[in-house]
Amino acid sequence: MIPNCFRHRHAIKKVGRAEQKNQSPCVLWFTGLSGSGKSTLAGAVDEYLFDLGCHSYLMDGDNVRYGLNRDLALSDEDRAENIRRIGEVSKLFVDAGLITLCAFISPFAKDRNRVRSVLDSGEFIEVHVSTPLEECKQRDPKGLYKKALKGDIHNFTGLDGVYEVPVRPEITIDTTGSTPFECAEVIVEYLRNKRMIPDMGNVSMGM
Repeated sequence: MIPNCFRHRHAIKKVGRAEQKNQSPCVLWFTGLSGSGKSTLAGAVDEYLFDLGCHSYLMDGDNVRYGLNRDLALSDEDRAENIRRIGEVSKLFVDAGLITLCAFISPFAKDRNRVRSVLDSGEFIEVHVSTPLEECKQRDPKGLYKKALKGDIHNFTGLDGVYEVPVRPEITIDTTGSTPFECAEVIVEYLRNKRMIPDMGNVSMGM
């Protein structure tokens, strides 16, 4: 309990907001190594859902650190707090009836499971972007692997920093050999099969 703090009960509930939007709110949690394609894939899914008329919102790891989490560094403790805060924000977005996409390395299983634990059953969908390390190093879109291999960055996930591979993710996707749109279709089809979004046909996207 927090002293002198009391929960306010709102008249409009999550179920009502979800019914208004004709969808089941959830969190699509994209986890994987730097360079695996998390943000690109999450963006493709977000665009796909938008074009289908769904209500979604995307939170990206770097973008969040410019605002909400700008006081956090990259220590294990700060990484854990980073994910905790995102989990709480995600819970609010789900309560608003949104399909929430989160693209974060989130290297520790306990932190990802903590986010799962604050949501209702079935609302947390772990998407393991399982692109191999060598492919990620070759892509190196931000030049971070190059810096880490030179010793300019320490505790870099996948090299000298730990990445705990998801044991039972709801979805596993390797982005090598497929376009972002093709990978996005797999995730959208998962949502359709779970009846979380209506079957509104396919969309054409120039990706």
